[in-house]
Amino acid sequence: MSHTLAVDWPACKAHGLCAEILPEVVSLDRWGFPIVHEKVTRDLLDMAKTTVKACPTLALRLVATPKRH
Repeated sequence: MSHTLAVDWPACKAHGLCAEILPEVVSLDRWGFPIVHEKVTRDLLDMAKTTVKACPTLALRLVATPKRH
């Protein structure tokens, strides 16, 4: 099972902390809002959980995506 980060857009206030903590998965647009450009790999899963907890507006969720056959 893989994971991805989901952004709650109304809650996001473009603090940019997610991209600082997890730059392998998240970058920022020119206004500071997150762009999730990669799935969360197994080796980054713990850091992704930390990123979700660190979001000051609780605008991130870690979503499990089932494997396709």
